[in-house]
Amino acid sequence: MPRSERHESRHEIDQLEEDWREATLKGNIAAMDALLADDYMAITAVGTLLSKDQTIANLRKGTMHFTSLELSDRKVRFYGTTAVVTSIAKVDGMTPEGDISGSYRYTRVYVRDPQGKWKIVSFEASRIREPDDKK
Repeated sequence: MPRSERHESRHEIDQLEEDWREATLKGNIAAMDALLADDYMAITAVGTLLSKDQTIANLRKGTMHFTSLELSDRKVRFYGTTAVVTSIAKVDGMTPEGDISGSYRYTRVYVRDPQGKWKIVSFEASRIREPDDKK
């Protein structure tokens, strides 16, 4: 990817990451629907798989609710029409799995669709544990 295109794509991905954060915090179903690819699959920090429909249903029902979501240490790498984002998320929130407050490292994968729009196709999170954590 040429340098100028990579710079523009990096700006787009950074904005989409912020769009995802806002949609998650505000429970914005329409925004989340626009961000996620139809074949989206998430792997939660406890190993549960969630499709796009399940993710949106949890957001709609309020069983996935975040009161704060701070992102840091973002790295974006491009491989053709694929972007891989790694970051740290400090969250306060609940999911159907219970309280998920804490710090996580995550990977989110975007793919540019035939219309040129970036869509999230995959997400995986892992809790950051302190050395003395037993869980």
